[in-house]
Amino acid sequence: MSDSMIGRRALLRGAGGLAAFAALPSLAACGTGTSRSGAGSGGKGGKTVVVRDSGGSYGAALQKAIYTPFTQETGIQVKVLNLDDAPLLAQIKQGRPQCDLINNSMTSHHKYVAQDALEALDLDRVKSVKSAKLPDNQITDHAIGSSFYGACMAYRTDAFGGKKPESWADFWDTGAFQGGRSMCNPDGDLPELEFALLADGVPMDKLYPLDVDRAFKVLTRLRGDIKKFWDSGPLPGVLLSREEVTMSTVWDGRIADLQKQGVPVTRQLNGMRRQFQGYAIAKGAANVDAAYQLMDFSLRAESQAALAKAFPSNPASPLAYEKLTEEERDALAGAPKYYDKGFDADIDWWLKNESAVTKRWLEWARG
Repeated sequence: MSDSMIGRRALLRGAGGLAAFAALPSLAACGTGTSRSGAGSGGKGGKTVVVRDSGGSYGAALQKAIYTPFTQETGIQVKVLNLDDAPLLAQIKQGRPQCDLINNSMTSHHKYVAQDALEALDLDRVKSVKSAKLPDNQITDHAIGSSFYGACMAYRTDAFGGKKPESWADFWDTGAFQGGRSMCNPDGDLPELEFALLADGVPMDKLYPLDVDRAFKVLTRLRGDIKKFWDSGPLPGVLLSREEVTMSTVWDGRIADLQKQGVPVTRQLNGMRRQFQGYAIAKGAANVDAAYQLMDFSLRAESQAALAKAFPSNPASPLAYEKLTEEERDALAGAPKYYDKGFDADIDWWLKNESAVTKRWLEWARG
């Protein structure tokens, strides 16, 4: 998906565990501490809230769909900080965080909690949690999920004589669905062990805890057909467009742009892996009340729908999809008609195992 996916991707990487996470710069950050003022016409008074997001086109969409309407409604000016995790954590540890509200991956928020870097939330101050009917598993003591992106399969529609791959088993079936494959490496996203296990017949609701040995055996069956491991969002589309591969794993939001360009590709959402983005308040934030107000505004169903119109973000609120046209809704992987086709990444499992899995993946990829 665009810039937000790049930010989420690196925040999901273990970077060798919590100590390394605190000590090293994030590979994903979309800035070095820049900020921009919210452009609202309703500025009444001098209140300000500073929010950390990943910038780029995702940040521009947040400005249009969330920050400016928030300022118009409340008079609170929004300033945006694009900052790596390491310096932000250092600021919080020193008791001087530059931002109040943090827009980040839910996995990253879990890591911040382990560093005692987030405020415990008072859910009574976030009314939209109930009004937007957010999923229970995305409401935690320190962070609340607002949207997700999905890793799924993309394929060329002109490659298989009219046949359509329907599952990860088909992705692995290079006899029936000939051509090269592409999958991500750990610089792009979490290793794709779940897809290998689904291809080998593991039910979606029985994936976790992941059988790592079995997953690598299945990955090895496909290794010779993997032409390239991608490490950035645009690369699967480039490989498909050039016909270097006929199938690739991909962030679902990338497909629409390719289709608009006339590339004969489509996505298959069966077995999609969902990873959520959400909001948390920095420990020691200077503007806690304004941070709660912006969080509450952002989590409203209508706000999530407005963001989805501006950027291919999948709202966490099921009510947000009711506020979209059928065309807008069906373009999103989070639409009700698709939701049960996918599964949520198990954050706790990956936090415990990502470092070891990544090390093994790198050894496996080298052959």
